[in-house]
Amino acid sequence: MSRFRHALASRDSHIWSLRGIILILAIACGGLWYGWQNAPRHLTIYNPPDLRSGSTRKWWVVPPASVYSFAFYIWQEVNRWPSNGLTNYQNNIVEYAPYLTPHCQRFLKTDYKARKDRNELKDRVRGMYEIPGRGYQPKDVTILDRNNWVVRLNLEINEYLDATRVRQLFIRYHLRVVRADVDPQRNPWGLQLDCFASPPVQLTVPSSDKSEIRKDSRAGGRDDTLFQSTENDS
Repeated sequence: MSRFRHALASRDSHIWSLRGIILILAIACGGLWYGWQNAPRHLTIYNPPDLRSGSTRKWWVVPPASVYSFAFYIWQEVNRWPSNGLTNYQNNIVEYAPYLTPHCQRFLKTDYKARKDRNELKDRVRGMYEIPGRGYQPKDVTILDRNNWVVRLNLEINEYLDATRVRQLFIRYHLRVVRADVDPQRNPWGLQLDCFASPPVQLTVPSSDKSEIRKDSRAGGRDDTLFQSTENDS
């Protein structure tokens, strides 16, 4: 009898051991399921513009070239008035709101009102372009930290009224860009413009035998809303 009693006790002990293992596995599976449910479903991966060579980077690092491209594209589109600045400018502020911080939206709305009061929008057509030969360079993006950048853009602005050019400006903008991965559906970049990091600078493009843009506040017309100071080109 003793032998049978020990066999039954050993069996029961083994059963309880198996139950313990099953419980541990269930807890581990529950933890894995919880982690899977809380893992991000979408990741924005920024690839370097030149893919001929490999690149190793942390997934959250945004290359300066991508920051520059974002700032230029959004700023160009916000300032594009294809038919009538009175309606186009206002519509752009609304359409590109996901790419603008609340502070930048307020600034642009104030700028819109000021231009409207000065009658600088009605029937105006505006385009903004990179100055030839003044495209992206590594020094054009200043990395403040992993979530903040300052982008320098050298742009040409042309405005027309009834097919007559009424303004041509060469402007250097310093735009602040911040990480804001809050609405991937409407803003897949995960970045937002925070408008000016410092006052814009009016430039002039010298004759073709000079390779650098020099400072000259007398160039072209003057954009009183944006022009506040000058600086040396560097």
